Amino acid sequence: MIDRLRVDISVGVLIPFILGGLAALCVLGMDAALSLGAFSGFSPTAQGYLTAAVTGCAVSGVALLLGRLVLRPIKAFLARAKELPMLKEPAEKMEQARGAEIEALAQMFEHVTHVLGSLDAKALFPGIIGESRALRGVLAQVAKVAPSEATVLLTGESGTGKDLFANTLHTHSKRRDMPFVAVNCAAIPPGLMESELFGHEKGAFTGAIAAKKGKFEQASGGTLFLDEIGDMPVETQAKILRALENGESERVGGDKLIRFNVRLVAATNKNLQEMIGRGEFREDLFHRLNVFPLQLPPLRIRPEDIPLLANHFLERFGPSLALSSEALQLLMAHSWPGNVRELRNTLERAAVLAGEDGVVLPEHLPAQVRLVQASQPQMPVMPESRAKDLDERLQEIEKSLIIAALIKSHGVQVRAAEMLGIKERSLWHRVKKFGLDPASYKRD
Repeated sequence: MIDRLRVDISVGVLIPFILGGLAALCVLGMDAALSLGAFSGFSPTAQGYLTAAVTGCAVSGVALLLGRLVLRPIKAFLARAKELPMLKEPAEKMEQARGAEIEALAQMFEHVTHVLGSLDAKALFPGIIGESRALRGVLAQVAKVAPSEATVLLTGESGTGKDLFANTLHTHSKRRDMPFVAVNCAAIPPGLMESELFGHEKGAFTGAIAAKKGKFEQASGGTLFLDEIGDMPVETQAKILRALENGESERVGGDKLIRFNVRLVAATNKNLQEMIGRGEFREDLFHRLNVFPLQLPPLRIRPEDIPLLANHFLERFGPSLALSSEALQLLMAHSWPGNVRELRNTLERAAVLAGEDGVVLPEHLPAQVRLVQASQPQMPVMPESRAKDLDERLQEIEKSLIIAALIKSHGVQVRAAEMLGIKERSLWHRVKKFGLDPASYKRD
């Protein structure tokens, strides 16, 4: 095949020389004819035109005859070149690379739509403290669902801040200027649940000395938050479902239909699907509530938020207090089964014990935090499909320590680097790597 290519290329190169030689012969032939007087009757100008015409006709005729010889090998060469592995393989690789690039862009856009940036999270949700990816992922979902009328079911362990998220959903909804009414279903006796939710008429039962609006009426036009809905009696669940479906109910002891318009947010720390299997929760009510589920992450899977939360709570309980590095390390290592609520109570106690010393020390922390399972370290339970590897865990701890140093130094990187025992340039590289903004830790 290589020899055939050489022949084709050689023919393509020789053709111009053949045509040029033919043109030269035509010119020489015409010159000889003129010298012999063959065209003596013509003027010199006419003889020049005649020479050019004869030469052009001869060259064109030969070119037409040889056209196939010129074009055929070139076309054949180009056709075979497209099939050559050395040219075909790069084209395939380019197509694969283009496909991989498009896929990477799609993944990037999906990432952006599912996780807010730390600056966006601070701007949109200033009342929620934390910069972890797990938390920002939930906030991205909150930003999407809050403006809608969809019912939201908040699930998660006790102490993860379900009431805070419910209030945030209301604040960012179209009903923000209307009432936000919260009901803790676990705190209401079963016999009074219906009266609390739907109200009662005067004399409906002993002690009902006056008519009372229920929570559904009070929240009309706004948001009704039913916390710990898993503790609601089964008989009340049927009435809740009917009220939600029809947008109306009757007060206890009354026969007049009361209409209302509420956006419902429910929350529970129980597994409602397991309760359905045991007959403790109605399946139809679960599907009515589970329109837009939001799983709140426990504190143990977002340890990088602990320094931010600790600083936030200390500013509330003791504005002049600071957290020692040793105490922070203990806070970082604790598993926090009570989540943010436990951390808050721990730091409130520590602020009282620290008093006027100005620094929270390890001895100011509870025993369960100081004795931090050193003998039996446990891997946090991850909601993701796989547990985090060691490198990811170490990066989270490193980021948390840097945030803690920036908090203590009020964003001054020179002081933060001294606290961490590293050079300022090294801290600068780490700040860039983790996408931190030292200016956000400065005090006004």
